[in-house]
Amino acid sequence: MSDFIKTQKIYPCGRLDRDSEGLLLLTDDGLLQHRITAPKLKMKKGYWVQVEGIPTENELQKLRNGVELKDGMTLPAQVSAICAPDIWERNPPIRERKSIATQWLDIGIKEGRNRQIRRITANIGYPTLRLIRYRIGPWYLNDLNSGQSTLREVPKSIQNELKQLKGKA
Repeated sequence: MSDFIKTQKIYPCGRLDRDSEGLLLLTDDGLLQHRITAPKLKMKKGYWVQVEGIPTENELQKLRNGVELKDGMTLPAQVSAICAPDIWERNPPIRERKSIATQWLDIGIKEGRNRQIRRITANIGYPTLRLIRYRIGPWYLNDLNSGQSTLREVPKSIQNELKQLKGKA
């Protein structure tokens, strides 16, 4: 990370795998990093997911109920079919087959297992082609472009939670 960010003592709040895109938060506050990433604190993350094929409402309901993966049952996800978001071109482009339609989904989860989104969509028979994280808790991509960075203030509600966590530590 030091190849890209010159500020010292900055830490990522989570990660994106090599094939994923989108929002990555960085902070110099260890307690904030813990608040964002700790599974027990369940900060919601939102993803735009392009899958191969068109899932039925019944198949999407399986994700809403939670699915059984090799490492156990997932928590229920918030899932809805959406129109393609207005986003940047992917380089390299994803693999598409002219004979197989694709569908964009908006998926919200509160846990962060390794490659969880890809695994749950594959579990219902729809492999993920493109995955973009657009939200972590109260922070959104909004109008940020690929590679662009910005500073944002921590919302007061989270500042208050951090004060309470510090009091317990």
